[in-house]
Amino acid sequence: MSRLSKKMMALLLTGVMTMSLAACGSSGSTETGSSSGSTTTPAASTEASEGGSEAADAEVDPNNPYAGIDTSEHVTITYMTVGDAKTNGEQEAALAEINKILESEINTTLEVYNIGWTDYLSNYNLTLAQMDGSVDLVGTGTDWLDAWPNAQQGAFLELSEDMLKTYAPLTYAQVPAENWDKCKYNGEIYFLPEDHFTQWTNHGFMYRMDWAKEAGLENGVHSWEDLTTYFKSVKEKHPDVLPWDSDGTHNVQLVGGWMASHTDFISIDGICAGALYGGRTNDPYTLWSPFYEGDELVEFAKMMKEWDTLGVWKTDVLNNTGVDNREEMLQGQTSVDQHHTETWYGTVRPRMDKEQPGSDVGFFWFGEETGNLVALNITHGAMAISAASKNPERALMVADYLRNNEEVYHLICYGREGEQYVYDEATGTRQQPEGYTDEGKGIAFNYWWGRNDDLEIPDGKRDLVSYEALCAEYDKVKIDYPYGKLVPDLSAIQSNINNINEIHDNYMKKISYGKYDGSAEDIVAEYRAALQSAGFETVLEELQKQVDAVYK
Repeated sequence: MSRLSKKMMALLLTGVMTMSLAACGSSGSTETGSSSGSTTTPAASTEASEGGSEAADAEVDPNNPYAGIDTSEHVTITYMTVGDAKTNGEQEAALAEINKILESEINTTLEVYNIGWTDYLSNYNLTLAQMDGSVDLVGTGTDWLDAWPNAQQGAFLELSEDMLKTYAPLTYAQVPAENWDKCKYNGEIYFLPEDHFTQWTNHGFMYRMDWAKEAGLENGVHSWEDLTTYFKSVKEKHPDVLPWDSDGTHNVQLVGGWMASHTDFISIDGICAGALYGGRTNDPYTLWSPFYEGDELVEFAKMMKEWDTLGVWKTDVLNNTGVDNREEMLQGQTSVDQHHTETWYGTVRPRMDKEQPGSDVGFFWFGEETGNLVALNITHGAMAISAASKNPERALMVADYLRNNEEVYHLICYGREGEQYVYDEATGTRQQPEGYTDEGKGIAFNYWWGRNDDLEIPDGKRDLVSYEALCAEYDKVKIDYPYGKLVPDLSAIQSNINNINEIHDNYMKKISYGKYDGSAEDIVAEYRAALQSAGFETVLEELQKQVDAVYK
């Protein structure tokens, strides 16, 4: 039985009525096959009434959106995702359930190909570059999985609107026209964006509220200065606790977080590892960099030297590899963890409630002081079709099913009910079955490319109340990512960027952990001189030209 809420059912009916009333045309495109066949409808929720694509341009039967498509020929579609595959047999069992539906309804078998985490980006790009037809449906992302370079190099298929209307009609109706525009390169659509799912991957520090109150911070930590006060108190009142057992690799998050909290800088994704180029919240298309000018970086260097002198981390922090700070926090051996919102409410807070009762873990998010918060790019996760796919139309149909069919969605996101999760009718949440372990029962479909808020079952082990309160706070200040239509061409400046990445990494390790000689002013001046020699201004000028071409 469907667990759609009343609100969701209302949206479904609204979408159905909108598509039915707006229908005024039909695409003549059909998939290759020998005879006509019909399919049944995914249990779908659309929001065409809330700005979806031009549903009026396509005739969609809400009871059978794939009517007229020939699926008489059996097809196998391979879905490529990232992350280590499980070897416990549970993923295969869940996939078998998915295939019962897909084979029955669109005569298609789905296979899954996992790119393991070791050298994942190199192996991911190599698999796409082979162009041998071994993968069809590809999970991708413009800010971490080279989606734009792969589109530019011809690895992904151009998706015409007729093709989307015909083979992914529910997704096409759900995605607003302006979001399809953010998936275009040279005027052609290349991705199905994950634009109907709420997630926050902005970083910050998780801290213990009970220890914050000991430091006189009755309302918790809400600034970098509060963090310094907190660390001093931890050193004094809990001398056996290391304030933060960092492994020395958080330099990018630390300095980026400082800039969000002390400037109105917002960065362009995917240019360089340190996210050094961007605009301002009130003027995103005039580019600058607080890493290259201004006093904020000097002040950051001073505070990190203070933290180092205080003993916030180990003396040899830059060689402190192999530590598990999060596990140490769970055991009461360290006082903070640095990661993003999802980790705070989904993992650390609920586990700390059990392991350290009364700790009441809070979250200080980077940018909190200035209200500088950018919503996640809608193509952080997206689905593409390999240009070498032998069955791109059927691959699109599978993508539409994964995103919109309730039963298939739950299987690929959560696994089998009773094995990977149980549904709690009283709370409307999913819980882990008794005796569940990830090693024994976990799956790794890693479907991060088309999640759908309408079909989500909340995770009962997460602190949803605290999360919703924080999301309400975020909603007051967030802005949309402003560079969604920018597809940077880095060919002329890539060598400069490579050198800039190396300089930034080498200097920021020392600056971010206070491991530099001389004054803060001296080390920042040295860093900026190195950036200038590497062509920092050349890159800035080229990016400004490209931004102007798109937005001005």
